[in-house]
Amino acid sequence: MDAVLIYGLINSTTLALIAIGFSLTFGISGVFNMAYGAFYIISGFITWSLFSVLGLPYPLAVVLCIIIVACMGVATYWLVLLRIRGMLLSEAIATFGLGIAILEFLRWKGFIGFRYNLPTFIEGSINVGGNIVDYQRLCIVGIGLILVLFLWFFAHHTKIGLSLRAISQAERTALCFGIESDRSAMVSLFLGSALAVVAAVTILPLTMAHIDLGYDALMLAIVVTIVGGAGSTLGIIVASFILGYSQTLVSMYVASHWTMVVTLIAIVVALATRPSGLFGKSKELEERV
Repeated sequence: MDAVLIYGLINSTTLALIAIGFSLTFGISGVFNMAYGAFYIISGFITWSLFSVLGLPYPLAVVLCIIIVACMGVATYWLVLLRIRGMLLSEAIATFGLGIAILEFLRWKGFIGFRYNLPTFIEGSINVGGNIVDYQRLCIVGIGLILVLFLWFFAHHTKIGLSLRAISQAERTALCFGIESDRSAMVSLFLGSALAVVAAVTILPLTMAHIDLGYDALMLAIVVTIVGGAGSTLGIIVASFILGYSQTLVSMYVASHWTMVVTLIAIVVALATRPSGLFGKSKELEERV
């Protein structure tokens, strides 16, 4: 049981860490960035290239990668999303196509294999309740907690965060108060993409970086956002813990390949019973059910 509690906590925090950038972009500002998974995995390859190929110090490589991928998010808005802003289906199709293009380009260029592993922040492990836990997994828990608190503070206590929420909830009203829609959306893409880098360099050292992880990261981010409710920090936490512990229990007592089934079932149940999510603020869909 101790193993379930410990690894369930780590898995739950991992899900929250993956989802936080997507939730900030879509849940707070209403921008549907389906290229998020591609940004997540390309962050690992850019960081690896800066560190292993160019020989830069690892902290500097991470900082430069954050800047590069954040700027990619800004470019995505101005080059792809600007003309279709507000049309969620068009945003989803356009950014999903961009994400596939990035991921398959990386596959074509041969970014596969064990050589692309990222180094851990801290080497070694510790005994927690009779279970050996890597320090890197403890870093995931710590960084995940910090970023969740950052998202809550940013959304509720900063001028930029409040303007993003205003655009998401009532764009025309926000425009009347002088909030610039395009600039706010651009900021959300910038921050969301930067958070994708933080998630990647924290999580990917525990596994081999490969292209399909980009698709997995996108799906997990969408599931956590749907189940928890777009724009709700508490929703991210609760949904991550529900999914994280469910996956851990299934992996330990059934079979690891069934964990994805848990994720898909969570989407179906959430959309069928509470389309706006556990803590979502939108009621329009629920009134139709």
